[in-house]
Amino acid sequence: MIGETLRMFRTIHGYKAKDLAAKLGISPSYLSEIESGKKSPNLELLEKYSAEFDIKVSTLFLFDEKMSDDSFGRNAKLTIRDKLFNLMKFLESRSETYE
Repeated sequence: MIGETLRMFRTIHGYKAKDLAAKLGISPSYLSEIESGKKSPNLELLEKYSAEFDIKVSTLFLFDEKMSDDSFGRNAKLTIRDKLFNLMKFLESRSETYE
C-alpha cells in the first residue's frame, strides 16, 4: 500500500505529519488518510513527496511493491525496508555520477 511507503519515508526523515503536510500544501488529516490507505495520492502529490525526500517517484513504487509481500513479518519488513532505502539512495547517488 503506497500510504505505508509514504509514512515510512516521512518517519525515516523525522517529519511530524503536520510539518510534512504543511510542506506539501495539504491538511494533516488528508495526509493521515493517505498514509492509512483511506485515500490515494495523485501524481502531483507523489511528485512533491519525491522532491521533498530527494528520491524518484519510481522509488516510491518500488518500495510499495516490496512491502506488499505478505510472506514477511512486520519486523522483517521494517529491516528490509530500511536496507532497500539505503540501497536506493546509494544507487541514485551513483547514477548521477554517470549521467
